[in-house]
Amino acid sequence: MNAADLQSIVAGFDHEAFGSQAVFRVALEALSHPGRVFDMPLDTALPRQGHGAAAALLLGLLDTDTTLWLSPALARSDAPAWLRFHTGCQIVTDASAAQFLWVAQGDDMPQLTSLQKGSDAYPDQSATCVLEVDSLHSNAGAWRLQGPGIESERNLHARGLPSDFTPQWADNHASFPRGVDVFFSTAKQVSGLPRTARILPATES
Repeated sequence: MNAADLQSIVAGFDHEAFGSQAVFRVALEALSHPGRVFDMPLDTALPRQGHGAAAALLLGLLDTDTTLWLSPALARSDAPAWLRFHTGCQIVTDASAAQFLWVAQGDDMPQLTSLQKGSDAYPDQSATCVLEVDSLHSNAGAWRLQGPGIESERNLHARGLPSDFTPQWADNHASFPRGVDVFFSTAKQVSGLPRTARILPATES
């Protein structure tokens, strides 16, 4: 990391332990209750590029043992230096080698089949993908989600995803216990989609 990178780095959590714990609780709740939308604590300075909720989420989840891939808009920004400085994570250029991925709004998402999916013996050795979206809400046109953590069905509309995300997710879900877990992020909110969740056709408008 050169001097220019260091000079451009903004602060991390106001209180590292409390900030990390708050983010981890939101991440755990989001994956435990697929499709529910949660406000992300933003008790941190943020890089100039990328959604604040995604940045805070990764700031709380990454450490020196984790690898991170960033989509082109993020890779060219101050986000990599910020995350490396505050978490010690390793930035990789090959999405298939990453344990975490951060995809900026407007950038192409790697195919889920190309990412680490773990194994039947070690399903935890899989990738977690943070996808920035335009909006998160439950209304007409939303997916109907089923699976653990959902009593019957839960509606979620993540606006701004690739047109083929649903069939990609069907293949990902079918590979359980292997598979990728996903967080959707807006500027201030997140929603979790673990590999255990099934996406049913959208409700009618």
